[in-house]
Amino acid sequence: MDQVSIKERIILGIDPGTAVMGYGLVKETGSKIELISLGVVKMEKIDDHMLKLQRIFEKTVHLIDNYHPDCLAIEAPFYGKNIQVMLKLGRAQGVAMAAALSRNVTITEYSPRKIKQAITGNGNSTKEQVAAMLQNLLNFKETPEFLDATDGLAVAVCHSFQKISTSAGKNGSKKSYSGWETFVKDNPKKIV
Repeated sequence: MDQVSIKERIILGIDPGTAVMGYGLVKETGSKIELISLGVVKMEKIDDHMLKLQRIFEKTVHLIDNYHPDCLAIEAPFYGKNIQVMLKLGRAQGVAMAAALSRNVTITEYSPRKIKQAITGNGNSTKEQVAAMLQNLLNFKETPEFLDATDGLAVAVCHSFQKISTSAGKNGSKKSYSGWETFVKDNPKKIV
């Protein structure tokens, strides 16, 4: 196969959180995926929620500027009983998305269940099962300090497994935006 015809892209995956944000980067070459990096951004020692959001934004911009991903795949907040936790997670996700939009990186969002299903074949898998499958799939031995790192990596791998589409999936579980303009056009009621 001609080397010129093989398409490459770098995918940044983020598992947003206000105590720990996990991230992973993969390089996709045709149907082959290889690990570039994974890690966490710890924020447990930051007391002010706004400073945590600033840290998420700055670290996401740093990852984008350092690795030049073609796209960002991000985990959507799951539905929980504690509305305050949901609000904080939604803000964390929004700030990471804003960082990507500020660098004109396209964004696709996936539900936790969709990510687990893509990696393990079971939407109810544990974090440990997802991590073990990723270690096997991407052939890395080191166990990350936090499972949040492999959760971020799982989002990137999930995105790699999806067929590229500019529209939302049939079940509405994924939506991509190429910049602020397209987000505003698709979400006029969210703009104040």
